[in-house]
Amino acid sequence: MPEQRARTHHRSRVANTFSEEIGAMLEGELSDPRIAPSHVTEVVLAPGGKSARVFIAVHGSEQEEESTLEALTSARGYIRSQLRDRMGVRHVPELSFAIDRSEKMTGRMDELLNRMRKREKKATPSQP
Repeated sequence: MPEQRARTHHRSRVANTFSEEIGAMLEGELSDPRIAPSHVTEVVLAPGGKSARVFIAVHGSEQEEESTLEALTSARGYIRSQLRDRMGVRHVPELSFAIDRSEKMTGRMDELLNRMRKREKKATPSQP
């Protein structure tokens, strides 16, 4: 049982390191003009460690999200080589990028809930 915990802990540490390093690259090292202001929200490593999915939150429109996703996909080889050099490891998992829209969805849900509460207040007459 402890062996499984250690393996899980190791994978989470590697995922955190990937998140920090890719985030640093997004902040200024990647000079592709298609990349909009964005940050890494999560890195999910496959159980075998052969692949990783990187979730990116883009601050902008859907068109900017798509162009950022295209740019990151085309820069995948460069990002992997940089991760290999910085971390000093032999193997870096195959990276795939995905847009994380959870922050926008949360904001939209909050807006809808607030509207519903306002309607409920108007519908129930206040007692003097």
